[in-house]
Amino acid sequence: MVDVILGLQWGDEGKGKIVDYFAPNYDVIARFQGGPNAGHTLYVEGKKVVLHQIPSGIFHKDKINLIGNGVVLDVVTLMKECATVKAMGVDYKKNLYISERTHLILPTHRALDKASEISKGHDKIGSTLKGIGPTYMDKTGRNGLRVGDILSKDFSARYNNIKAKHQQLLDNYHFQEEVTFAEDIAAWEKEFLTAIEELKTFNIVNGEYFINDLINKGKKVLAEGAQGSMLDVDFGTFPFVTSSNTISAGVCTGLGIAPQKIKEVFGVSKAYCTRVGSGPFPTELHDATGELIRKIGSEFGSTTGRPRRCGWIDLVSLQFACMINGVTQIIMTKTDILDSLPELKVCTAFNVDGKEENCVPFQMHGLPIDPVYKSFEGWQTDITAIDNYAALPVKMKEYINYINTYLKVPVKYISNGPGRDQIVVA
Repeated sequence: MVDVILGLQWGDEGKGKIVDYFAPNYDVIARFQGGPNAGHTLYVEGKKVVLHQIPSGIFHKDKINLIGNGVVLDVVTLMKECATVKAMGVDYKKNLYISERTHLILPTHRALDKASEISKGHDKIGSTLKGIGPTYMDKTGRNGLRVGDILSKDFSARYNNIKAKHQQLLDNYHFQEEVTFAEDIAAWEKEFLTAIEELKTFNIVNGEYFINDLINKGKKVLAEGAQGSMLDVDFGTFPFVTSSNTISAGVCTGLGIAPQKIKEVFGVSKAYCTRVGSGPFPTELHDATGELIRKIGSEFGSTTGRPRRCGWIDLVSLQFACMINGVTQIIMTKTDILDSLPELKVCTAFNVDGKEENCVPFQMHGLPIDPVYKSFEGWQTDITAIDNYAALPVKMKEYINYINTYLKVPVKYISNGPGRDQIVVA
């Protein structure tokens, strides 16, 4: 049996804490897509930890953690994270496994990412410059190197061959100002090759057989997504999206499991909306309220440190995300950030060229979209110490009940603080 936890907005919904909360109920925690741009923040024994590659179940020492084939792996980032979790008493070599089909992010992928973003000028998509997009491009172009390849005798030759191909691509870029990548690549390569040698000592497995064998033995699997549904390469706000399928369908291709194995799909949404980088954001607030939400919620990217754009919750996009994912339960995070606001709003429709729409358009970029709002009175109560649904403020329940009715999917879990146990079950 496989359950799924994934984001329903533009990422940064707080999935790391949620996976950590649910992990005790599962035997296996598996990442199925994304790369080191996805920073999942956990608080372990009061200490903040941000994981980019390792599944968020790593601090539960009896759990199996699998990095699936749908992930693109930055081995340098992985080694740094391993050092962090080791310092916290975790024997990662005992319970961390990596699929041999997982593609590797090479130093030249990072250079290509940087070159591509510079070349776009004012049309930048807001890439984190981690080399993720170029790695997925090599994957679909059948040029990439995978984790299993590092065990081959000809790995060095194959690495140098693809490095030369990438250098040719870099040579084809022409910038207004001189941009060189040789020093960057040399520095990155030194770290990369050292990390590759260390990776050879890890548990490298045939991921699809590994996880299906566990499922057949009755083990419970929790599949952990990265980014958010509105960043899905097919269904997100294209072209301002990531390079993989972030939705529940990506579990099947990213881990090698059949669709009928999936049972529950837990969708994670903030009580408001945020987005990092460029791209459409209909409910974005450019006023003091948006700044207040950013300040109270510490809305800065866990990977980039960039200030997140903040706005009201968008139920049109949220309903779309629930539909394409087959969401069965919603987990609402950061509800406590709204505690002090006297008025709250939810977007119930889009006004597109004077016509009210309840669907996400094919192309949101460049389209004049005015959100249609419904207003709610704020609860203006500190909810961080509340541990049961009955004790939540009436005004808060009205807000949540409206969202339940609109989405036709129940909000079952309400996160009211950053702590592992600050979750109210509805």
